[in-house]
Formats: sequence, structure tokens, C-alpha cells
Amino acid sequence: MNKLISIITPLYNSERFIESTIKSVISQSYKNWEMIVVDDCSTDKGADRVNKYSQKDHRIKLIRLPQNSGGALARNKAIEEAKGKYIAFLDSDDLWHPEKLEKQVKFMEENNYDFTYTWYEKMDEDGNLINEIVKSKDKMDYSELLKSNQIGCLTAIYNQKKLGKIYMPLIKKRQDYALWLQVLKKTKYGYCLKENLAQYRLVNGSVSSNKINLIKFNWKLFYEIEKLGLIKSSYYLMWNIFTKLFLKR
Repeated sequence: MNKLISIITPLYNSERFIESTIKSVISQSYKNWEMIVVDDCSTDKGADRVNKYSQKDHRIKLIRLPQNSGGALARNKAIEEAKGKYIAFLDSDDLWHPEKLEKQVKFMEENNYDFTYTWYEKMDEDGNLINEIVKSKDKMDYSELLKSNQIGCLTAIYNQKKLGKIYMPLIKKRQDYALWLQVLKKTKYGYCLKENLAQYRLVNGSVSSNKINLIKFNWKLFYEIEKLGLIKSSYYLMWNIFTKLFLKR
């Protein structure tokens, strides 16, 4: 079980949260990892905080982009530099439970799965849990995922040794959703480890918290990135809206 895991972390003005995120990685029971933090020209001191840890722990790597380019390019730069068999994702304001990597890699190795995700819970901006656990479906294929993105970015891992390095399209939001769809073109299913192993932070004013904007970004994903055409794009957009409004995960 000594497989290297590359952790992909984009950083932009997350000085308040990044140290907690790094500590949740350092605290992992699974120790064979590298954490690649890509700073997208932050205007706060978040990158300095990362640098403090990288000087003490060689597994933590800081890359600074020359100009602000967005989360997709920052993640892609980290994927480009990744050396691990597995690619995992953790944003700069989210947290992992200590056994997250150990349990998920064991789940993948024992079942020969190339793409997996887990349940996660939500917390407010100050880190207080709000008693909501997001429970994804047991497994999902490409068509099922088009209806609703039930894969939390902070929980996903794919096998890059088997599938190759898969990158995010350069769109403002929904890059993770787009990436999962690309992964599911290379492997038939993504599988859920049905345990709560991560904490997702709800940050006030984030684009992901604006549901109207998400409709726009989903349309762009279906119509322009996936090139599904007018009818199919409309169909899957309605599925997404229906799922958000009426179905609980």
C-alpha cells in the first residue's frame, strides 16, 4: 500500500484557511504523499504560510504562477507536476479526516477501482459543522453524472498511472465536474466509499454558492465543453436543476 498520492491544491487568497488544510494533510495516517500547492497570484500572505511548511516538509511543494489565471490552470499546473500513481484533490479551504487517504487507497487497491470518491460533511466559514453530510451514489457512469454532479472535489481520487493525466478545461467554474466527465470517458464507473471522510467549507460570496451562476456554468459545460447539442444540453440542465431543487443526495 506504499503508493505515492499527489494532492492538488490551488491557492488564491486563502490565508485564513490554508494552514488548517495543510495540517489535515500532514495528519494523514497514510504518509506517502506529495502536496502540490499552486498560488494563483494571491494578494494576501497565504503563499508565505505554505512556504513556511514546505521548508520543513519536503512533501509540500509551492508553485507560484506568474499571473492570475484561474483555478483550472492552477490545478492543471499541479497535475502536470504530479508524480504520484494517484491524483487527489483538496482545495485550500477544505479539510480531510486523518484516515481519508489510507481508507480510500485501500478501497481502490482491493477492488481495482480507478476513480473513487467519498461522502463529506459541510461546515460554515468559521469551521463549525452544520450537521449536513453529503452522501453520493454508490457508483456513477458518464450518463448518470451528467444529471447531477454528486462527486465532491475534495473527495475525488483517480489513478493516473492507469488512466493517464487528465486535465481540467479552462473554464471559470465547474472545472471539477468537467474533469469527472473526462475521467468517466476513460473508465466506466466512479465508485463511492460510503464514509464521511472530508469537510467542505461554505465560504460567503463564493461563486459556487450562487445557484443562478451555476446554471449558466452548467450550460456552458454541457453545450460548449461536452458538445452535447441543444436538446441534450437542455435535458441535462433540467435534470441538474430538478436534482438541486427536489432531490436530496
